[in-house]
Amino acid sequence: MASPDAPTVAPKVHPVSTPPATPPTRQVARSWPRVRLAWWVLGALALAIVLLLLLWDWNWFKGPLERRVHAATGRELEIAGDLDVELGWTPTVRAERVRFSNADWSEARDMAQAERVEIDLALWPLLSGTVRLPGIRLQRPVLRLETGPEGRGNWRLDTTPGGRFHTEFRRIEIDAGRLHFLDAGRDTDIEVSVQTVDDAASPSPPIVVEGQGRWQGNAFALEGRADSPLDLRDADSPYRIDARATAGATRAHAQGTLLDPLRLRGFDLQLALAGRDLADLYPLIGLAIPPTPPYTLDGRFTRKGTVWHYDDFKGKVGDSDLSGDANVDTAGERPYLRANLQSSRLDFDDLAGFVGGAPQAGGGETANPEQAREAAAQAARTRVLPDTPYRLDKLRTMDADVRLKADRINAPRLPLDDMVAHLLLEDGVLRLDPLDFGVANGQLRTTLLMDAREDTLRTRADIQARGLDLAQLLPTVELASNAIGKVGGQLRIDTTGNSVADMLGRGDGEVLVGMGRGSISNLLMEMAGIDLAEIIKFELTEDRMIPVRCAFGDFDLEDGVMTANSLAFDTTDTLLLGEGTIDLRQERLDLTIRPRPKDRSLLSLRAPLKLDGSFRSPSIRPDIGALGLRGAIALALGSITPPAALLATIETGPGEDSGCGGQYAK
Repeated sequence: MASPDAPTVAPKVHPVSTPPATPPTRQVARSWPRVRLAWWVLGALALAIVLLLLLWDWNWFKGPLERRVHAATGRELEIAGDLDVELGWTPTVRAERVRFSNADWSEARDMAQAERVEIDLALWPLLSGTVRLPGIRLQRPVLRLETGPEGRGNWRLDTTPGGRFHTEFRRIEIDAGRLHFLDAGRDTDIEVSVQTVDDAASPSPPIVVEGQGRWQGNAFALEGRADSPLDLRDADSPYRIDARATAGATRAHAQGTLLDPLRLRGFDLQLALAGRDLADLYPLIGLAIPPTPPYTLDGRFTRKGTVWHYDDFKGKVGDSDLSGDANVDTAGERPYLRANLQSSRLDFDDLAGFVGGAPQAGGGETANPEQAREAAAQAARTRVLPDTPYRLDKLRTMDADVRLKADRINAPRLPLDDMVAHLLLEDGVLRLDPLDFGVANGQLRTTLLMDAREDTLRTRADIQARGLDLAQLLPTVELASNAIGKVGGQLRIDTTGNSVADMLGRGDGEVLVGMGRGSISNLLMEMAGIDLAEIIKFELTEDRMIPVRCAFGDFDLEDGVMTANSLAFDTTDTLLLGEGTIDLRQERLDLTIRPRPKDRSLLSLRAPLKLDGSFRSPSIRPDIGALGLRGAIALALGSITPPAALLATIETGPGEDSGCGGQYAK
């Protein structure tokens, strides 16, 4: 411890040294190497970038890109040529000799290929997760669309989820493109050329197409104009088309919009159809329509779910006008056709195809060349009844519910007025109920049932005639022009056979015809009774009308042969009694008409009349061999079975009149 008296020693303090100030020129000299070094670094970096751009090969990205597409679609993408990028705020990617593989079930390797593909890519939208492609340009692209097993299209890809990016397309240009559509199951093979319309002002220029091939086994051709293929990307957006196509002898012109065209999910088209025969639609779209003359139709074509509509159509079939609505439902086992048809003026021979005949040709009648040849062949035949077999496969491949109303019928040789028909076809069974005609100011009502479920058609028909005007039934008989009377009757037939001729030639049933009171030319009756004196008198003076008391025919039909149970025509002047057969199979007549004049005349030959020959060329003549054999007229009226037995009350000579047998003329 220090003594308090010890002397104090002060601490030693060292002075602080201050560095000398650096002159300014020397300070700048020291910082300059650092700035120069930075510039050298930046220059080297720029040079490296330039060298990288100059030496960079974008083909290095082909492999990663091809692998990415394969992972996303399950298909191979190959860029056989160069891959290049033109940089900018909207870079352009170019690839040459590009191909995209097909579905594994296809025989063709590629679904798509192109000589050159250019794609513009907008960069800024990528920041918001949008892949925007302002432009796509394709040189010589080829796209193959085909339908494979179970109706699956090769355009359906097994894609994986696309992540957070949304893709937008703006414009596509196609140079010398080709589209190949193939559906082997339907015998369809079509190749179409595709070219973009040169319209730089349009944000999405349309395309023109032209092609040909085979559709459902028929020669096919197509030409038209459509929206840009980019518009196909939105299945819910209308896709406009204006196209003309031919398939075989069928022509179509469609204008309007499609939705999801590859699957024909929906559309709204104005569709004009024309062709030589509506039956040609069967191999094209599966509609089993009987043969018709050439036709033209124009209406609105739409689809709702599984139902295809052709509404508000108008046109002509042969020489008949036709309008109405029709639709086909494809949801069931068979297509189901429903139609409501109307004709203001129906040319009757246009319906010939429904019974296996051909429409008339020549003389201003409408028929296609094949039908004209068929009509000429039928005219040259010795047979009258149509013998063209029905196509049973058609009757089995679709169902139908069709109504047809004709306000007026043009049939110069037949006294037809109008028609109402309802056809129902289900599961191979066809029913016409009713099939009604206005005939000679009366009605002809028909119910027809045809069963096509077996190899041979089974048919049942019930035809009833009421109130037919006698004069109109005999339009070509001058002496019957003033006749008065109402005719009625009925025909019932059960039969088998695949043509009208075959059905009638095998039929069993009955035929009844009758007429009540009326009047007819006396000269006609005298000619039937061969009363020469009366004929001369009326030829020199004037014919007069005589009352008809009744007429009746009763036939049994067995195995195609009609046998007369009773046949009579009774006036106050002459009684005609008949017997014999009508052979529908051989198409021959063998009837004997025995006239019995009721007045006495020295020149009355009273010879039987023979009505015989073929349906094509019938003849009526006196039976010279029986001339004057009055014993042949000794047929007792009482032996005629009812209802012809009513004639038993009629006197054979002048006497009081008595009516008979008019119940069928009500």
